Amino acid sequence: MARIEGMPERKAGLLSRLAYRFSSRRFGKVAEPLMIFAHHPSLSKGNAIFELALQRARLLDAKLKGLASLKAATLIGCPF
Repeated sequence: MARIEGMPERKAGLLSRLAYRFSSRRFGKVAEPLMIFAHHPSLSKGNAIFELALQRARLLDAKLKGLASLKAATLIGCPF
């Protein structure tokens, strides 16, 4: 469980609501990080740009990119 409560859909902005719907359609529920990022839309946009760049990067093998992301998350203590 996160230390910060997620933003409910009725209070979230337009882009956050779209992300909520995409997440619930793809995963069956809204991902917790999306609900937390909804508190600060500029952080949400920055994270989306980072994730898109990481997904489109073709210089590294997909397994190596996944390991790098996991290591970075582990180093900063990310619970997700």
